[in-house]
Amino acid sequence: MSDAHAPESTPDTSLVLITGMSGSGRNTAAAVLEEMGWYVADNLPPELIMRMVELSFEGDSPVERLAIVTDVRSRAFAGNLGEVLDRLRSAGRSPLVMFLDAQDDVLIARYDQVRRRHPLQEGDTLVAGIEREREMLAGIKATADVVVDTSAMNIHELRRELERRFADPDTHTQRVTIQSFGFKHGAPRDADLLVDVRFLPNPYWIPELRPHRGTEEAVARYVLEQPAAARFLDLLRQMVETALPGYRREGKSFMTIAIGCTGGHHRSVAVAEALAERLAGLSGVEVSVTHRDIDRA
Repeated sequence: MSDAHAPESTPDTSLVLITGMSGSGRNTAAAVLEEMGWYVADNLPPELIMRMVELSFEGDSPVERLAIVTDVRSRAFAGNLGEVLDRLRSAGRSPLVMFLDAQDDVLIARYDQVRRRHPLQEGDTLVAGIEREREMLAGIKATADVVVDTSAMNIHELRRELERRFADPDTHTQRVTIQSFGFKHGAPRDADLLVDVRFLPNPYWIPELRPHRGTEEAVARYVLEQPAAARFLDLLRQMVETALPGYRREGKSFMTIAIGCTGGHHRSVAVAEALAERLAGLSGVEVSVTHRDIDRA
């Protein structure tokens, strides 16, 4: 990867245009930037880019950061895109242009893997399509602000490169969702970590606690003052703390923890709330709690 040239003006860090060779990772780039809070316009024809930028940066627009991902499906792509960039700069907008590239043999292997035709292959070979695209994009690549060679990158490494360049350090956090549930209603399918707290004594069998819920002090105290509860919560907190950096390295910015008891009223609710309190102080982590079955019979 390299910074291609010293631009005439400082690129606008709220406006990024990503282009490059088909198969070099543009779809991955679009998904990553969207997760990072960018508004992403994917496969936008060059003639519509100027209008998209104008709409996005009007005074009442909710868009704060715009990423435009575009490719060569239009045969007039290269000339039109160059003209659009000139018009944007003349209008006071200087987008950062990132060009994604990869070696020909890598592109061939990627296309073979997904069994798709190159957009410029027509009735010819894959190699011929790649050669046409390289020739068409030579001028854009030469003037790009940043060129990233993804030949030796997997999707996680490309994600980390994009995060390094474009993530807002004040807003790019890992999100942990803690969900309580009742096993009798079925376990959640989307949980990254599923925890069973049915080993704790059940407040359901205490008549004065049965109609109440784990969000209430009396029930929470009963559950959390059990001899095993505090130790279990400490170990669970350590497990989550250990896992989060690994999730981040693998490009996963969120984690869902499902905590279950029999009905989802008492034990799982109390433990979910207590775990959220223990995780709340972690730097760069945003914690939320939901109780799926708290109101179900």
